[in-house]
Amino acid sequence: MFEVLKGIKGLLFDCYQTLIDISTDEESLSTYESCSSWLRSHGIEITPQDLKNEYKWRCDVELRYAGGLFPEFKVENVFRQICRQHSFNGCDYDEVGKDASRAFRSASLRRFKSIPKSVDLLEMFSNLPMGIISNGQRVYSEDEVNRLRLSSYFRFIIFSSDMGFRKPDYRIFHEGARRLAMKPEEIILIGDSWDADINPARALGMKAMHVQEAWGVL
Repeated sequence: MFEVLKGIKGLLFDCYQTLIDISTDEESLSTYESCSSWLRSHGIEITPQDLKNEYKWRCDVELRYAGGLFPEFKVENVFRQICRQHSFNGCDYDEVGKDASRAFRSASLRRFKSIPKSVDLLEMFSNLPMGIISNGQRVYSEDEVNRLRLSSYFRFIIFSSDMGFRKPDYRIFHEGARRLAMKPEEIILIGDSWDADINPARALGMKAMHVQEAWGVL
């Protein structure tokens, strides 16, 4: 482990299942029942089953529209369209779309907590510049990082929804290196996925470790 850290000037972390232990359920109708109730209270009428069907359909459309090998979209655009389609009294669709995205995420959460060993890693490396590159939706993921008091460790957080594509797209890793103002070989990435995190980082010349291996330094 310590050999791997030689010459390292900065770190990039994945977010979910690396720093945050999370489980969501976007299949259970109960998720959509809760979100449908929230929407109704804001002037949008759609049944839970119709919401589930339309949400999944619109997500597929957004992905096809984004294009590329690893496309990404902004989930608030999906909910903005749903709100516009089913509103019965008019509203600020942009703002309600964002709030609906957060309400949906809250309804889908089944487990949500920071990972203590990973927080210990952040403390250990707090003297070095660090950033997050995550396949996540800024509209609610940023709030989740803040709620767990993790954001103060990082100079920046890049979410795939910002970029229009997801890891393992190399461009996200390049953007992380650019914001650290470092060469790839000066950076180590810590993540939980070989395909989305570790292998592409290494292919670009970064050092990379699975988060469970990184815990071994503690």
